[in-house]
Amino acid sequence: MTFEPRETLNPQMRCAIYTRKSTSAGLDLQINSLETQREVCSAYLMCQSHRNWVELPQRYDDGGFSGGSLERPALKRLIGDIEAGRIDMVIVYKIDRLSRSLSDFIRLIDTLDKYGASFVSVTQTFDTSDSMGRLVLNILLTFAQFERELASDRTRDKKAALMRRGLYVGGTPPFGFTLSKGGRLLADPERAPLVEKCSTGFRPRPPINWQGSFASAAARPGNSPPNPVASGAAGQSIRAES
Repeated sequence: MTFEPRETLNPQMRCAIYTRKSTSAGLDLQINSLETQREVCSAYLMCQSHRNWVELPQRYDDGGFSGGSLERPALKRLIGDIEAGRIDMVIVYKIDRLSRSLSDFIRLIDTLDKYGASFVSVTQTFDTSDSMGRLVLNILLTFAQFERELASDRTRDKKAALMRRGLYVGGTPPFGFTLSKGGRLLADPERAPLVEKCSTGFRPRPPINWQGSFASAAARPGNSPPNPVASGAAGQSIRAES
């Protein structure tokens, strides 16, 4: 798909809609969060037709990506098209859909300014062309970052409470165990014998006495500093096996 140069669409504003969802749950449904965000942004664009706003057909959807990082495939394509002069305005449902990090958001706004593009949040009306709009944007993004840190703190406190109660904190249970309904690890009767066999099937090795090896060699006159591996228990074990 090709884009027309910016001059040929002037004075139209070529608008790209960006959507994001933090988790991949429900993305296979016909109506999901990404589609809902796109519909709201498209309806807003239709209301701005008198200002010559035109919706671009390219889709920039990031499903299952956190807003705390810029490592998102659709966002990278969006930035690339902005730098190529193919986009005049970025439309999002909410500010946190674009980024939840204040530093990342400032970098994105600087990129938009550098290439003459603008930014609009549909549910939070802002104009990034004046200083007041930038101030309100930064305030709201600070609260978004605060909310993200609170969620992280709640998750960490929940895991700590589970560990204090002897419950499993989450993830795939280790091999040989199953997870009960109460959240505790139970031995898997089918795999437990295999785990026990693996743990007891290895012959124990005697510990290496490093200090004893050096002391015994130093007591013999005319000897050079010993090789602790060759003269210690490890060396004896290797020679016994050979």
